[in-house]
Amino acid sequence: MMEQRITARKNPLLQQVRRLLNSRKEREGAGLFVADGTKLLMEAVAYYPGLDTVILADGVDAEVPENVRLIRVPEDVMTSISPMQSPQGALFLCRLPEKKPFAPKPGMLLLDGIQDPGNLGTILRTADALQVPVALLEGCADPYNHKTVRASMGAVFRMDVVSTTWEIARDACRSANIPVGVTALSDEAVDIRTARLSQQAVVIGSEGRGVRPEILEQADAELIIPMAAHCESLNAAVAAAIVMWQMSV
Repeated sequence: MMEQRITARKNPLLQQVRRLLNSRKEREGAGLFVADGTKLLMEAVAYYPGLDTVILADGVDAEVPENVRLIRVPEDVMTSISPMQSPQGALFLCRLPEKKPFAPKPGMLLLDGIQDPGNLGTILRTADALQVPVALLEGCADPYNHKTVRASMGAVFRMDVVSTTWEIARDACRSANIPVGVTALSDEAVDIRTARLSQQAVVIGSEGRGVRPEILEQADAELIIPMAAHCESLNAAVAAAIVMWQMSV
């Protein structure tokens, strides 16, 4: 394998890395996203066919496939492009996966407006562990934001992350006879322990506003996670984890 060495911080590739880290529009336009860290690089090498370019700091070793471009940079250059305060010495570019159409499945999660990359990544990590299919509705964070990828611990390399609209998801679920439940705090909500979640598609709402009113109005059922009366809500990633666990029992 031929290594290329870059020492100039204004090198076009390194400037592109900075743009990819900071802009979803740039990622979608280039068809590339950036991830960081040696552990995530190992996951990408093992599971992701779209690994494109690996950038390593001097003194950092990693297994890199023969067909992947390898760039070596000084530590100070790595520090200048890494999004981490304490860089691990590895950044890598991956090709965005081909967009796939929404396919409704019983026992799947629909995420509505999950805006925090850490929450989204954590949900994807849990979904990967429990083998729960996930679709992102409008307003969700970019699953290929480097913060989401890091929080997912490589789950985005192993699972399909489909984006769709509520209207498409609603109509597809109706056509497939899959009821849609939404997590909500209401008198009509059914305890998730008594609902057959494995036969439903369940919507988890955003961190601040919950599920959108139009989804609440059009869903087939409202669901509630039982908790102490003095608690108003749960973190979105925690709520999603509880729902996914209940789907599997």
